[in-house]
Amino acid sequence: KIDIDGAGVTYWNGEVVPDRAALEDKLRTAAAQAVQPELHLRPDKAAKYDIVAAVMVSSQRLGLTRIGIVGSEQFVE
Repeated sequence: KIDIDGAGVTYWNGEVVPDRAALEDKLRTAAAQAVQPELHLRPDKAAKYDIVAAVMVSSQRLGLTRIGIVGSEQFVE
């Protein structure tokens, strides 16, 4: 589970990820698993698009294919 809060802080399973390199290390490890996990990306409504897009780009570039965006109902008014 990857969460991105309104301030742009990224969390991996509830733990703060300090920078993009650390996130990519976690994504690389996930991609190397025999059965890839499905990543659940949960951006806060106030999260900047470029941060969310960067996570998605890194995930795809590192070979992860199962990415779901969770919590999109918060964007519907």
